[in-house]
Amino acid sequence: MSTATRGSATNAVRSVLEFRQAGLSYGARTLWDGLDLRVRPGEFLAVLGPNGAGKTSMLRTILGQQRLTAGTLDLLGSPVRRGDRRIGYIPQQRLMEAGTPLRARDLIGLGLQGHRWGAGRISRSDAVRLDQVIEHVGAVDFADAPVAELSGGEQQRIRVGQAIAGSPALMLCDEPLISLDLRHQRIVTDLIDAERRERAASVVFVTHDVNPILGAVDRVLYIASGRFLIGTPDEVLRSDVLSDLYGTDVDVVRTMGRIIIVGSNEPNVPGHATLGMERAS
Repeated sequence: MSTATRGSATNAVRSVLEFRQAGLSYGARTLWDGLDLRVRPGEFLAVLGPNGAGKTSMLRTILGQQRLTAGTLDLLGSPVRRGDRRIGYIPQQRLMEAGTPLRARDLIGLGLQGHRWGAGRISRSDAVRLDQVIEHVGAVDFADAPVAELSGGEQQRIRVGQAIAGSPALMLCDEPLISLDLRHQRIVTDLIDAERRERAASVVFVTHDVNPILGAVDRVLYIASGRFLIGTPDEVLRSDVLSDLYGTDVDVVRTMGRIIIVGSNEPNVPGHATLGMERAS
C-alpha cells in the first residue's frame, strides 16, 4: 500500500537502491510484503514505524546480512551483497568500552582500510582523505584522543566519519541519534545531510523520532501492522492515512511547527509519540 511517490521523477533517474515486490517474513509473521521502492541518488528516505515493524531488518537485507523472503533487492543495478563498500553504515550510538585501543582517527580510517587484511602503512591518498574527513566531521581537536575518552556525541561524529570516508553511494542509518542531546542530534544530522548534498549519496534513515531530520527528509516509508506507506511527510503523516494503516484511530497533531502522532490503546500503535519537528526555513 503506498501513496503517490513523485512517480515521473523517480522513474526518470537511475535508482541507487531498488526493492521489487519485496517481502520479509519470520515464519507465519509478515513484516512487509509487495514493497516496490526506488531510492534516487541524493534522496533522503526516513523509515518510521513501531518497534518490531521490520525497520532494522530492512537495513539488514540491504547490508546482505538477511535474505528477503520474496522479491528482489538491487544496489546500483546489481543484487546486494554482504560487505559492499559502496554502502556506509551508521549504527545506534553506543559508548565505547574503556581501554578500547583506538584513536578517533583510527576508527575513521577503518572506513578507508578496514576491508584490507593486514593493511600496512596508509597510502598518501588515503591520508589526505582521512584528514579531509576528520575536518569535515569537526574532529580535528580530538582526532588523536582514545575513542573511549570521547563523549557520546563526539563518538557518533567519528562513526559518521567512518561511514563517509569511502565516499559511499548509500548511507544506512540505524537510529543514529538515540541518546544524543539536541545539539549533537543536529550536528550528526547536518553531517549526514551535507554528505548526501555534496556527493549525491542516498540516505536510508531508520528512526522512531523524525524530529531532528524532518527538514532534510524527501520521502517517508512508514511500516506498521504488516503494511507500509510511501510518500512525502505531508502525504504520509496525516490522521486519515495513519488511521487506515493501523486500522484504528490515530491523530496527527500539528502544533508550533511540530508533528505529534497520538495513537489509541491498540497494540503497535504509537501513543503520544513525537514524530516531527519544526521544518527548516
